[in-house]
Amino acid sequence: MSNEELILTPEGLEELKAELEELKTVKRKELAERLKVAISYGDLKENSEYHSAKDDQAFMETRILQLEKTLNKARVVHSTDTSTVSIGSFVKLNDIEFKEIVEYRIVSPAEADAHNNKISYESPLGKELIGKVAGDIVSVSAPMGVLKYEVLDIRAN
Repeated sequence: MSNEELILTPEGLEELKAELEELKTVKRKELAERLKVAISYGDLKENSEYHSAKDDQAFMETRILQLEKTLNKARVVHSTDTSTVSIGSFVKLNDIEFKEIVEYRIVSPAEADAHNNKISYESPLGKELIGKVAGDIVSVSAPMGVLKYEVLDIRAN
């Protein structure tokens, strides 16, 4: 991770704080118990339960460090401007080729979640949308060709 600040929405900040708290309290205790049980099986060299728990512990501790760094660099933005697309905006788009209406929330890379229609401001579509107004047409290069969207609506929440 770089040393530059990371922009988050208020909801994204709370989600990351909640994940960190869950990892530090509940998940650490669960892993400690798993390790305790695995150690009781003896012979740690051949103990797959022990090695699995240690691997999970290393992964979890790395995630905790990542979250702490992210939260230390976070700057929260409150999107109130509905005239232009900005970080935190909800944007309703018309997919011109498929004549389909889609809605996305523009968020930080740490909050991006395609399954919940949250796209990063650093993604190709996110980059194109920042600063646009209702009625603008954006074009995004994709493996299947150029995708075109019309910005239909922008809202803050």
